[in-house]
Amino acid sequence: MKARRRPLTAQWTTLVPLLAAVLLVFTWGRDLPAGIVVLVTLVLAGAVLAAVHHAEVVAHRVGEPFGSLVLAVAVTIIEVALIVTLMIDGGDKSATLARDTVFAAVMITCNGIVGLCLLVASLRHGTAVFNPEGTGAALATVATLATLSLVLPTFTTSKPGPEFSTVQLTFAALSSLILYGLFVTTQTRRHRDYFLPITRHGEVITDEEHAEAPTARTALTSLGLLCLALVGVVGLAKGVSPTIESGVEAAGLPQAVVGVIIALLVLLPETIAALRSARRDRVQTSLNLALGSAMASIGLTIPAVALASLWLSGPLVLGLGATHMVLLALTVVVASLTVVPGRATPLQGGVHLVLFAAYLELAINP
Repeated sequence: MKARRRPLTAQWTTLVPLLAAVLLVFTWGRDLPAGIVVLVTLVLAGAVLAAVHHAEVVAHRVGEPFGSLVLAVAVTIIEVALIVTLMIDGGDKSATLARDTVFAAVMITCNGIVGLCLLVASLRHGTAVFNPEGTGAALATVATLATLSLVLPTFTTSKPGPEFSTVQLTFAALSSLILYGLFVTTQTRRHRDYFLPITRHGEVITDEEHAEAPTARTALTSLGLLCLALVGVVGLAKGVSPTIESGVEAAGLPQAVVGVIIALLVLLPETIAALRSARRDRVQTSLNLALGSAMASIGLTIPAVALASLWLSGPLVLGLGATHMVLLALTVVVASLTVVPGRATPLQGGVHLVLFAAYLELAINP
């Protein structure tokens, strides 16, 4: 039975990314009728599942913590491309797009994904265990990047409104790149063991024994299909975004809800991969994915939009409002208290999920 399932899995996880790419070519830049939107949505869901499968294949080949970086960086690079594309096409109305998308990514990862993973792992295994040294370092980097890039613009005086001056934006972009580069170096080289899963007794798990690692050829094939699937996910998400925008407008909801929906779609592969790791009691891998994605979203997006602002004529609003700053501060405090003990109960997972629900409620009803 297993021998039959594997070829079947290999077939659909290969065909769906190709189908998503073909569908993207034929639907890009076109107004889609209702029937095509349904088809695109189904293929989009299939591409998400295929992306998760190929990310796990690559992660199994390279091992942790390198495996967690694969999906996080791949998704974020394509997410940045989508943001810049929408900013170029959107004019003045896209002035807050980068800020809204990055903040949505931070709240989804640090509260939504973290909360779900802690809740699933603790309910399934009693408590969720992880390495506080590595997780604390990741959280500190996320908090610093978010504050420098999304909070300070609200209080600077060089330009009117919540915007950076050119010098300030350059500093924020360079700082984001440097901090992200330092974190990746720390995670993959000097202190790699801080980001590896641990046992109930605090012992680092260096090797997974449950399955044989895939060959280099299989891993490279999965890496290519992963990138293709992610392109399909982001591209098709952009294709259905006009329908989402129409639905949001018809429902009388704020336009920022569109950014939240798109961010949820783009981060869905990481969410599924993190939940699978949490079910296997590999909570550290889940936290690597969540916090790594938040970090990559800020560390790569801010430099990209800073570069794009050289030829964009409209303003670039990065500063958060008072409500979102309160949510960000509360998230950092709660996450710090969650990380310090190195283990969590369903209560901690529930607290993060309530914060995420509050963010969604305020996005819908500001």
